[in-house]
Amino acid sequence: MKKGKAILAVLLTIAAAVPLAACAKSNSGTVTISTNAEFEPFEYKSKNQIVGIDIDISNKIADKLGKTLQVRDVPFKTLTNELDAGKCDFVAAGMTVNEDRKKNVDFSDTYFDATQSIIVLKDSAIKARADLNGKKVGVQQGTTGDDFCTNKDGKSDIHVGEVKRYDKAVDAISDLMTGRLDAVIIDDFPAQKFVSKNPDKIKKLDDALTVEHYALAVKKGNTELLKTINEVIGELKSSGELDKIIDKYKTALEGD
Repeated sequence: MKKGKAILAVLLTIAAAVPLAACAKSNSGTVTISTNAEFEPFEYKSKNQIVGIDIDISNKIADKLGKTLQVRDVPFKTLTNELDAGKCDFVAAGMTVNEDRKKNVDFSDTYFDATQSIIVLKDSAIKARADLNGKKVGVQQGTTGDDFCTNKDGKSDIHVGEVKRYDKAVDAISDLMTGRLDAVIIDDFPAQKFVSKNPDKIKKLDDALTVEHYALAVKKGNTELLKTINEVIGELKSSGELDKIIDKYKTALEGD
């Protein structure tokens, strides 16, 4: 009888611990995002901190949840894996909504419309998007520019000769300036930044490659968090605060 009581006591202790552990996780004082801090002005490093448009939006979401924001800086290509592995609560990384990604994550309402811009050397013969046909083009791995230039679905109207993928866009720009690439495809805001830093060497074409829409991403089925995120995005849009956040970083971008 004593042995049976001891076993019962152990089982009861384990049973009690399970809900307590779950409760502790749900009541954590932090909310964690994963991003790739190589994408100014949406997320980038400044004075040993990660800042940007997506970080400001994420802080608003954390405030809504009554929590403190934690940021994980990882390669862009691993972001959806971060969600699957439970390493973050949501992704905020200038991520474009597309059908392939929808198979793996649930997207929030969109918060920004962007274009994929074309960067070339100042004296390049490439003047328009059609001139990319047959050329060697650098892209950031896992981005819309990568998808478009790789053209796995065969739907792209431009057929580049070779695609070189990079974890960091700055490395692609470096190779462009040293003559290893004919062009680099990257989102317009970061493209402006790179050109402003190297105006004597590179330029951005007026002709855009694609138009896309950014959203935040959560793990499939996380409807509760997605609802909160959409509420915050809606509030930021209706109050005009989202425009102010974007303008703040756009002004800083133009001022550099």
